[in-house]
Amino acid sequence: MNNHSHKHAHHHEGHDDLKSAEKKHGKHENHEKHGNHHDHHAHMVEDFKKRFWISVLVTLPILILSPLIQQFIGLKESFNFTGSIYALFAISTFVYFYGGYPFLKGLVDELKRKEPGMMTLIALAISVAYFYSAAVVFGVKGEVFFWELATLIDIMLLGHWIEMRSIMGASRALEELAKLMPDEAHLILDDGNTKDVSVSELKHDDKILIKPGEKIPADGRIVDGQSSINESLITGESKPVSKGKGDEVIGGSINGEGSLKIVVEKTGDETFLSQVVKMVKEAQDSKSKTQNLANRAAFWLTVIALTAGAVTMFSWLMFTGQSFNFALARTVTVMVITCPHALGLAIPLVVAVSTSLSAKHGLLIRNRTAFENARNIQAIIFDKTGTLTKGEFGITDTIIFDEHINEKEALKLAATVESESEHPIATGIVKSFIEDENNKKYELNDFTSIPGKGAEGKVNGKKINVVSPGYLSENNIEIVNKEKIDKLSGEGKTVVYLLVDDKLTAAFALADIIRDESKEAIKQLKEMGIKPMMLTGDNKQVAKWVADELGLDDYFAEVLPDKKSEKIKEVQSRGIVVAMTGDGVNDAPALAQADVGIAIGAGTDVALETADIILVKSNPQDVVALIKFANATYKKMIQNIIWATGYNVIAIPLAAGVLFSYGLILSPAVGAVLMSFSTVIVAINARLLKI
Repeated sequence: MNNHSHKHAHHHEGHDDLKSAEKKHGKHENHEKHGNHHDHHAHMVEDFKKRFWISVLVTLPILILSPLIQQFIGLKESFNFTGSIYALFAISTFVYFYGGYPFLKGLVDELKRKEPGMMTLIALAISVAYFYSAAVVFGVKGEVFFWELATLIDIMLLGHWIEMRSIMGASRALEELAKLMPDEAHLILDDGNTKDVSVSELKHDDKILIKPGEKIPADGRIVDGQSSINESLITGESKPVSKGKGDEVIGGSINGEGSLKIVVEKTGDETFLSQVVKMVKEAQDSKSKTQNLANRAAFWLTVIALTAGAVTMFSWLMFTGQSFNFALARTVTVMVITCPHALGLAIPLVVAVSTSLSAKHGLLIRNRTAFENARNIQAIIFDKTGTLTKGEFGITDTIIFDEHINEKEALKLAATVESESEHPIATGIVKSFIEDENNKKYELNDFTSIPGKGAEGKVNGKKINVVSPGYLSENNIEIVNKEKIDKLSGEGKTVVYLLVDDKLTAAFALADIIRDESKEAIKQLKEMGIKPMMLTGDNKQVAKWVADELGLDDYFAEVLPDKKSEKIKEVQSRGIVVAMTGDGVNDAPALAQADVGIAIGAGTDVALETADIILVKSNPQDVVALIKFANATYKKMIQNIIWATGYNVIAIPLAAGVLFSYGLILSPAVGAVLMSFSTVIVAINARLLKI
């Protein structure tokens, strides 16, 4: 069959020249590390959860015994008994030491490292509240605020529990990925026998046998056998991929009906799955970088808290003649209010929630900065093959020449003959024929392949041919409606013909099929004011046809792999923030050059290494979802920062008593309520990202 018009470059070419630069330890060591890390996280989540619920239960009697709450709900007489204040002190002491333990321990750890941060601030606020209230119980004139202390600890435990659980979401995604790898492999020995060995023992160039239905234990190349391989768990592609000698296989994918022998090319940390695991970990690490930023802010707020407290105490004692107790109450209120729980949780909570959510939805963030920049994207340049298109042949147009036959019947006849052929065009015709209970292929007899020209067979007693244009000219068969055929060929499509008893009956035009999702994705990007463009090594006719079908703003055709990054620079030189979306080795330099590099369909390891964000599924609509998600995440961060800092800016001066002369002063109780309220809002607002 004549296939010269189709220049479909496979995106894995050159892959074997680009080995991972580092060979580290084996899978089980990795597992162990990951397991320990995960167990530690799980333990912390359980610890915060347990402390939270116990502290909440113990807070109930604290609320009932607190004079201010009793006054508020009119139950002062009912719950007052001799020694009730001491009972309140005893229960509050339990909450301070049990519920406050993680923060008090954090204070000690941070001071040992000489890096006072978030834990120092929280511990400082609860300690000031506790010891001041204890002093009031034992004779100092003032108000106790044990209930503020208890609710403050409850809210901080809740905030940390939510954050820990969010991080665990991403850890669970790691666990699921790790489970994809089998534990054992059938190693082929020099004498041809096989021996079962642990996957961690496999080395480069080992030969292994994969039986039908088994998971592939390592990344490698097929040296013998043919089979269809289900890579859906890894690449999101639902259809099994047909593979034979010389093709690459990914560890963790599932072998179909055939036996395969493969040569191991990657082990341990080099494997595709390990790379994905590493990326999710990197997303978590960049989460902790944001946490460090929050800790630096907390350090300065600790300084501000101590300074504001000292200035408040000094000012009231020196310039107003107020009592020491009054000055102390103002100072304590300032110290408690300055503790920026809301600010401390504002960004880390959003980051934790977004990391967890994105991992669950097949969106792996390697570079948080690039992810946050995704909201500024003005143009997206898509690679064509395998990204906007499926990377496989299929029928795009059917022309009928014989009025006695319809499109459905013509396709059925063609698919019946081509079902015996292994040619890519034959496969494309068979795939385009939707077979179900009511629409089965006919029985085929006397099948013959006509080398370079097509195929022939007997169907229902008739001679059926599916042939190239060359066969028609050789046999002097005239084409009617030639303009339409020329138009299809001009779009870079491959045209084949159906003959029934040597009579020209129909023509099929085949091309790399455009994904249904691509049309919707391009439409949505345009609505968002983002310019969609395309970059391809394919010929101009094919590129123009795809661009016109999708309504792209611009396209670059016949671009050699090493020139792709230059095209990105060219668009960037127009002052545009550019994202590049691709899946192959040849896209790697362009992904690195773009402001945001997005690898789609979890392509080759080189594409993954150079991308900032990886979309596990080969779905262009995920690019739209990514931009929307980046926007939502950034908005949440800004909302939380405004809420948290706005609260501190207003509350600290009021707590210090700047409006005292107008009769307006923020009591410790109201201050603590406001602070707790702002923390809850920040935590809830971060969780709303799910919606």
